[in-house]
Amino acid sequence: MTSTGYGMLMGARIILAISTGVFMVVALTVAAKMASPGKQGGSIATVLLGFNLALILGVPLGRVVAGSYDWKVIFTGIGVLSLLAMLVLLLAIPKSEGEAPVPIREQLALFTTPRIFVALSISFFWILGYTILYTYITPFLLTITGMSERMVSIGLFAFGLASLLGSQVGGYGTDKWGIPRTMVGGLIFHSGILFLLTAFSHYSMLVLPLLMLWSFFAWSMGPVQQVYLIGMAPQASGIILSLNTSIVQLGMAAGAAIGGVIVDSISLTAAGWLGGIGVALALIPAVYSLTMRRRAA
Repeated sequence: MTSTGYGMLMGARIILAISTGVFMVVALTVAAKMASPGKQGGSIATVLLGFNLALILGVPLGRVVAGSYDWKVIFTGIGVLSLLAMLVLLLAIPKSEGEAPVPIREQLALFTTPRIFVALSISFFWILGYTILYTYITPFLLTITGMSERMVSIGLFAFGLASLLGSQVGGYGTDKWGIPRTMVGGLIFHSGILFLLTAFSHYSMLVLPLLMLWSFFAWSMGPVQQVYLIGMAPQASGIILSLNTSIVQLGMAAGAAIGGVIVDSISLTAAGWLGGIGVALALIPAVYSLTMRRRAA
């Protein structure tokens, strides 16, 4: 509301991004600790459901408000809703002891633990492959598939809805079918759908359901990976989830950069093929990590 220029607005955006990252890590950690034994996947999936639902509804709602009123009204509304959310959390979340402080040197030392490093690399390749194509999904649908602007909007909305369902099924699958089946199955289908989407990219009638399947299997990985990592270091679950968040952000940045190079030097279609390969690469650390886990057990 008090922004006087672009620099101040960007500074506020950075602060918001930092606080959002902190909130998500704490929310996932609290959800996992409050869950009953064997229900961690569903609990984490519920948190991710709220996060994704806010994105799906917030972006179009923000555009409507900005078009009807001054854009500053949006930030005022976000501030008021944030205060209400704080009040609800104070009343609804039971008090619990936090984890013991972990020095930064010990946090970084987690990277040197082979089983944790390998497990974190799953997140990197999974999100890398996803982002290579998703960053350029709008021009992909417009130029390769030949969709209209209206159909692209419908497709992306359906994509978002499928992500909600995928995260819920991923959480259910983690609790019901176990981590190995849910993780490996999700990665195989995620990679396969990306290959099919690229192969049939000129057929708009096939692209829409493939988009939804891509989103479904991509985000089914969220809950299972979070539960898997928490199980590796339950005494430092917040730290390991924050490391995973950092790895995911790194994968997003790398995927967008690689996708940009591929689109500029080869084609948009090539980004789809490479995205599928990137996700398939995540199967290597996934299988290796699960093998290490089984041997340790």
